[in-house]
Amino acid sequence: MTVEIIMPKLGMSMEEGTVVEWLKKKGDPVKKGEPVVVISSDKIEKDIEAPQDGVLLEIAAEQDETVEVGKAIGYIGQEGEVINNITNDAVQEVATTILKEESLSSQTTIRVSPAARKLAREAGIDLSSISGSGPKGRITRADVEKAIQSKKASPHLEPEQEVVISTNKPAEKQEDIAVKTVTGMRKVIASRMFTSLHQTAQLTIHMKADVTSLFELQEKIKSELQDEQNLKLTITDFVAKAVILSLRNQKQMNSLYENGQIQTYDSVHLGIAVALENGLVVPVLRHADKLSLNEISKNIKELSKKAREGNLSSEEMSGSTFTITSLGAYGVEFFTPILNPPEVGILGVGTAADTAVFSGDTIQKRKILPLSLTFDHQVIDGAPASQFLGLVKKYLEKPYQLLWL
Repeated sequence: MTVEIIMPKLGMSMEEGTVVEWLKKKGDPVKKGEPVVVISSDKIEKDIEAPQDGVLLEIAAEQDETVEVGKAIGYIGQEGEVINNITNDAVQEVATTILKEESLSSQTTIRVSPAARKLAREAGIDLSSISGSGPKGRITRADVEKAIQSKKASPHLEPEQEVVISTNKPAEKQEDIAVKTVTGMRKVIASRMFTSLHQTAQLTIHMKADVTSLFELQEKIKSELQDEQNLKLTITDFVAKAVILSLRNQKQMNSLYENGQIQTYDSVHLGIAVALENGLVVPVLRHADKLSLNEISKNIKELSKKAREGNLSSEEMSGSTFTITSLGAYGVEFFTPILNPPEVGILGVGTAADTAVFSGDTIQKRKILPLSLTFDHQVIDGAPASQFLGLVKKYLEKPYQLLWL
């Protein structure tokens, strides 16, 4: 019996998804539970597993195609089986596609895959100038990419167009350039960052926190309580607790700005940015203001682990009211974090470094942590933003308060 591979609904707001990559080819055998295709929503990439043993009979949506939730993107059945359980809508859609291809073939003799047609349209490539390498001369995505490369190497010159030839790079080196179409999670991130910068008035301010006492407290807890109570607190855990306490005091920063309205929250839903191999995700600690420092630590570790394993649900990545992002592990000090709309604030944490600091007339070695706060100036002015960042600094410099507040 033929079974559909359906575009799943990964979250309440998801209406369509994109096929990122097929892990199997048409005709390949598959096992139930084996990943066959990677899809993405506006928040996450996810492997879709085979619903049964069999053969991948048909691929209904090519790479980079966008498909409505609930629609079939492929079919699995037994070898030689005819696909006979397609819904009426799917039958009509397939029939329409066939008629269009036949009509196109009779008029122009061009056969082209949907992904290739989309890429050609975006790149301004004339399909009639491409010789297809696929079955029956079908133009594939690879054919279009090759045409794009040729177009870049030999651009068409308009009459009387002045050409300036750069001599700082030998012509033979041009073939070393790799071109990769932005797809999947990277495409989503690019879109969100572009939107963030163009729809908000972002301003970043910086402060330094003396976290010498914090590091001493962390070491003391590690030596006295880690084995006994399985308590392993990181600097990120302490920063998260300091941010939560500061947001409870400066609620204006715990807001969202959408459709001309400022929504200020009593509860803190804290986003923690997690870097992945192919992008970045922001799992959310729901009602973080109700959690103890130990509970915050455990939640951050669990969500980060799920993020790296690709097991986060859409709900676990939505609804944040403020975000923390860190580049401390990479040796970065101050940086400019970009807002995660519709949030109006994001805290960037740099690497703590030993620094010579004057104490009166003497010099002491202190551990200094760089903090960078980006906020939306449409919602928050510099003074309250500075007060918020000052509160975070205060809590980090008096870390014992974080244990019981």
